[in-house]
Amino acid sequence: MALRQKPTLRQRRLGAELRRMRETAGLGGSQLARLLEVTPALVTQMENGKSAVSVERLREIAAASMCTNGSLIEALADMVKQPDAGWWEEYSDSLATDLLDVAAIEWHARRISTYSITFLPGLLQTSAYAASVFARAVPPLPPADGDARMAFRLQRQRVVRSGATPYVAFIHEAALRMQFSGPKVLADQLGALVDDSEDPGISIRVVPFDVEALPGPSENFVYTEGPVPELDTVQIDISFGCPLFDTPSDLSNYREVLASVASVALPEGESRDFIRSVKSEVVRKHG
Repeated sequence: MALRQKPTLRQRRLGAELRRMRETAGLGGSQLARLLEVTPALVTQMENGKSAVSVERLREIAAASMCTNGSLIEALADMVKQPDAGWWEEYSDSLATDLLDVAAIEWHARRISTYSITFLPGLLQTSAYAASVFARAVPPLPPADGDARMAFRLQRQRVVRSGATPYVAFIHEAALRMQFSGPKVLADQLGALVDDSEDPGISIRVVPFDVEALPGPSENFVYTEGPVPELDTVQIDISFGCPLFDTPSDLSNYREVLASVASVALPEGESRDFIRSVKSEVVRKHG
């Protein structure tokens, strides 16, 4: 069977979990190859996502690695069985792979949590607000790229607006007040946030300035929950990409961050009132 030239995110994640399984057992690639009666090259290719892994092979690897985590093994088996393509593939010729990966993670997530400190979460942005954020890119985005990103972002929002995936957005007051394209765009965006906060599948909680210590990192991040905790993923928003983290230590650290943020964020009702008050202030000052 020909090797995959560009493994998808889920194929790479499956391979990474197989590698973690092997390394946890203290096995080298050659040792596992002997136990499976395959070549060391095939072990490497499976762990890189370049060679397909059947459910039967997955179970052989788990047994050889003495993995007793049944829930993880079954979740990985489901990954093997499920279709790997999605709506985001239509953008494969116009957008970077890391953006497609973000959409794939969100689509398969059981729950999504975000922490936003510099700009409001993309899954809740209005078209005008998103356009103003894209317009600040350095170097500037060509018009066609900006249009593609806009359409892509609006499609991504269906994950939470459909109610299919529970969503919790922790938003720092700084993000509520940051203006990218004038007070009207911000006021409209804040009004949309209030409306979204009434959606039973969307929880919006504000972290006000008067919290004694700023919880967590200084960048926006997204925490997506998989079918089991071991398959959770963290995505960091930076200027030049969307790096993903999925090691047990990274996941543990960001779970702690989310717990810390949740402990100081305002409850949903108070957060809704807080957003209304910021919107009123923006309108009063600039209206």
